[in-house]
Amino acid sequence: MRYEVRRASAMLLLPLVSVLTGCGSEVVGGAQVDRAELEKRAGESALEHVYVTEIPGFTLAEQSVNVIGHDGFSATYFSQRGGQVQLAVDREKLPANGCDGCVRDGDHWYSSAGGASVYLRAEGGHVVRLTGSDGVPRDVVKTAAQKAHHASPQEMDAVLPKVRAEADGGAGSEAPSGSGGGPVERGDLPPVGDGAPRNDVGVSG
Repeated sequence: MRYEVRRASAMLLLPLVSVLTGCGSEVVGGAQVDRAELEKRAGESALEHVYVTEIPGFTLAEQSVNVIGHDGFSATYFSQRGGQVQLAVDREKLPANGCDGCVRDGDHWYSSAGGASVYLRAEGGHVVRLTGSDGVPRDVVKTAAQKAHHASPQEMDAVLPKVRAEADGGAGSEAPSGSGGGPVERGDLPPVGDGAPRNDVGVSG
C-alpha cells in the first residue's frame, strides 16, 4: 500500500491534551479528531500499531509512513548525515530468547546481525522494532527504542497522511505547466488542412 501524500511533524511528542467523547471523537488542541477519520488516514495499519518516537537530530520521512505485514505500521526517521532509523510495529510473537543472536538490554532485546543495530520488545500482542542503518550508533537506536510509544490521537493527527480530497483530481491529473489546462500544441502541425504533421519531401525525393 502506498500513500500519495505524506506529512512530517516536528511536534511528534507534544503532551496529550485529548479526551474521549461519547461520539467517537477526540478533542485535540481544541479541535475534534474523529476516530473514523484517523482509521481512514491510517489505511490498512491498525491504530493500535501506530507508534512514534523521538530521536535527537532525526526527522520523520514523510513518504516512509506505510503499512507492513497485514495491519502493521512502519515509519523511518532520517538525519542530515544520511543515517536512518526505522520504527516498525507488527502483530507477531517474540520468542523467549528474543531472536537468534539477541542479548538482553533492559526492557529490550538487542541484535547487531548484519552490522545494523536492532532493538525490539514485545508489547500488547505486537512487537516494536527499531532498526538503525549501518553507521548509526547503538546508543542512538537504543534511545529511539526507549522513547517509542503508542501514538496519542494528537500525534496520530500529526503523523498520519492527510486524505486526498476527491475534488483534487488525483495524481497525474494536472495539465502540463504553461498549458492553461488545454491541449498541448505541437510546433510541427500546419495551420491548414487535416492537421497531420508535415513531412515534406525534398526535390531529390
